[in-house]
Amino acid sequence: MRPRPALVLGAIALLIVAGVVAAWALFLRGDNVAPLALPSVAPSAAQSAAQSASASTAPGSAGASAASLPPASGAAVDAGNIPGIWSIGANSVVGYRVRERLANLSADSDAVGRTDQITGTVTMASSEGAPTVADAAFSVDMTTLASDRQMRDNRLRNDGIETDSFPTATFTLTSPVALPADAATGAQIEITLHGDLTLHGVTKTVDIPAKAQLNGSLIQVQGSLPIAFADYGITPPNIAGFVSVEDNGTLEFLINLTRA
Repeated sequence: MRPRPALVLGAIALLIVAGVVAAWALFLRGDNVAPLALPSVAPSAAQSAAQSASASTAPGSAGASAASLPPASGAAVDAGNIPGIWSIGANSVVGYRVRERLANLSADSDAVGRTDQITGTVTMASSEGAPTVADAAFSVDMTTLASDRQMRDNRLRNDGIETDSFPTATFTLTSPVALPADAATGAQIEITLHGDLTLHGVTKTVDIPAKAQLNGSLIQVQGSLPIAFADYGITPPNIAGFVSVEDNGTLEFLINLTRA
């Protein structure tokens, strides 16, 4: 007995609905991760926040945020001991933020991937009592980027940012940054990092808006930069025209600098 057309069409419809639900669950639920930000509380309060945060906010995970930063230890930084070489410290993170789409439907929140595999140094100088960022260079191991979806992370190995082919991203400061004299007080200050960003094998000169502050023995810097994928030769991932990624995203970072 041949199956009735209505039953066949019904079965196909159910499969399509199941596929849409599965795609939404795998790709479009969104990570619902807050953007990185400098802690605006005293170190002791930050420690309390860290203790109450969930395990998903471990450094380097997609959920890591400023609230998970432990208090700084060691001698506090002041105007007299800012000059010198500083290196990447614990709990530093760099990552991406991008919106995914299912057909014509946008995800309810951004997909977020982050890593704590960052190396680099910053040279701080002083001019007439005011601190200056004289030099800086950073490198990120892109193969260690992790989101809350292993399928997404695996896809990026050979698609989108193609981490297997372009395992490293770098930023080199090309213009010194003069800081205000009150930077040594620990107040949050706004700065612009002018330099060369290399991503997906393409180097572009960029101006990254950022904020910086002293926190105990740390110099903390947070910033983000909109990225148009076409500028870096990145083809947004697309699965058969069904699941896709918007043609732009955001690079974000929160760096803790410790004296080298």
